[in-house]
Amino acid sequence: MTKMRAVDAAVRILEKEGIDCAFGVPGAAINPFYSALKARGTVRHILARHVEGASHMAEGYTRAEHGNIGVCIGTSGPAGTDMITGLYSASADSIPILCITGQAPRARLDKEDFQAVDIASIAKPVTKWAVTVMEPGLVPYVFQKAFHIMRSGRPGPVLIDLPIDVQLAEIEFDPDTYEPLEAYKPAAMRAQVEKALTMLNQADRPLIVAGGGIINADASDLLVEFAEIAGVPVIPTLMGWGTIPDDHPLMAGMCGLQTSHRYGNATMLASDFVLGIGNRWANRHTGNVSTYTEGRKFVHVDIEPTQIGRVFSPDFGIVSDAGKALKLFLDVATEWKAAGKLRDWSAWAEECRGRKRTMLRKTHFDQTPLKPQRVYEEMNKVFGRETCYVTTIGLSQIAGAQFLHVYKPRNWINCGQAGPLGWTLPAALGVRAADPDRPIVALSGDYDFQFMIEELAVGAQHKLPYLHVVVNNSYLGLIRQAQRGFDMDFEVSLAFDNINASGDAEKGYGVDHVAVAEGLGCKAIRVRSPNQFAEAFQEAQALMDEHRVPVVIEFILERVTNVAMGPDINAVVEFEDLAERNEDVPTAVAAYLD
Repeated sequence: MTKMRAVDAAVRILEKEGIDCAFGVPGAAINPFYSALKARGTVRHILARHVEGASHMAEGYTRAEHGNIGVCIGTSGPAGTDMITGLYSASADSIPILCITGQAPRARLDKEDFQAVDIASIAKPVTKWAVTVMEPGLVPYVFQKAFHIMRSGRPGPVLIDLPIDVQLAEIEFDPDTYEPLEAYKPAAMRAQVEKALTMLNQADRPLIVAGGGIINADASDLLVEFAEIAGVPVIPTLMGWGTIPDDHPLMAGMCGLQTSHRYGNATMLASDFVLGIGNRWANRHTGNVSTYTEGRKFVHVDIEPTQIGRVFSPDFGIVSDAGKALKLFLDVATEWKAAGKLRDWSAWAEECRGRKRTMLRKTHFDQTPLKPQRVYEEMNKVFGRETCYVTTIGLSQIAGAQFLHVYKPRNWINCGQAGPLGWTLPAALGVRAADPDRPIVALSGDYDFQFMIEELAVGAQHKLPYLHVVVNNSYLGLIRQAQRGFDMDFEVSLAFDNINASGDAEKGYGVDHVAVAEGLGCKAIRVRSPNQFAEAFQEAQALMDEHRVPVVIEFILERVTNVAMGPDINAVVEFEDLAERNEDVPTAVAAYLD
């Protein structure tokens, strides 16, 4: 055994658990932990400008690669409360991140000390576990338990709160004998899978709904293999987008009220059986449950037992890790197909492809100010199959999901349930910290961009280059569109005459995003005309290559463009006519028209 400070043991455990990067902001009550980080020099630290930003960077880091766990660090009091939004976002989407906070000395916890707050109680509803460590000797085992909890069952975040005297106390710890605990993952049984496939075999128009649990399990290849063996079309959820490539013949589109395709909703409504794997029947995906479930049977596979039956009761439920279930589904389906026991759904699959060929939204508009649809059309032309998109909420994200294309898991990184504005920018920095090579394109409306715009300085300081597309209509666009139901347009305009705007800034659009981005050490380009698209994207790439900093491309949009959405999956209001054949069709879909 070796005598060391509790925080030195904690950092050794981070190393053993595979942590080599953390995001945070130092402060008095967490400085002992930072001294341990500095002494070891094994964990890269990226200094955020806001502690909430650090929590979203940790989320981006986790979401970027299978097996990653992002770590965010802050001092006591407001640092912890600032991270609550990141913990909520991670919890909602089953994302493991570790939040480490400093705390007042144990003797002062009930004496209203400066920046002393019961952060464990505050964080409890949005974490898998939140704990204030009261005994120094428990520190190694609390960290060991934290990683075990984050990785077991449905993944999620943990908060560890460390009083400063606990951090500084000396304990006995042997780092050479430390081993991570094996994570627990429930597995489907063969009898369950055979029953589910028997139900599938009785269907005429079956679908697979692929959720984010498949990505968490690193099982997208298994999903595609199973879909191909069975010949069953796949509807990915927003969190599962990328589990099957957008141009795969069995990718049938997304379903939902907002982030959906016309052909995806139509195919869901035409189906008679749904096998949901690693999904949670989110309300933006299902819309009205009675509409979504009418006329079809459901099998639901999920790692969390209480997820099955939470939104509606399926006809059959299986508690299992998505990867373990899909391996068994693939094995049994392969056996059945070889034995001639599996039905042929090729006619149904072709019917789904027919909708995918024709039920398209128009994107080609030449006018200025720009319509947002044209921005996404141009993005599809420029960005390749390896591009990773990062985005949060708003019309920018909704239109992105309707018009962009994703071909690989973890190439659509989106906070699906919480949707906090400001999330996109720090999350993109976390993705870049995890992966130095992948093309990363963040997508924001002007308000999301302004929420945590100060984090651009982090990208400049730490050389974390990525491209940030900002579609600027100087509005809270999604809320403005929702306010139509109240016959109002109230307190949602961001427009004003900026007396300090640079000479080429758009008059009346308020914040000069180009000037702010450049003031924070980054590069920025403003685009007003469709004729500028190709040159702007080329210039942005050159600036990133040269300076290794984030580059912002701001597109000046018309103030009001309604994006397709509706109150139910059979009542989505479309605002444009169908695209003409081979005209205005995104590149990745055009091949289907031949």
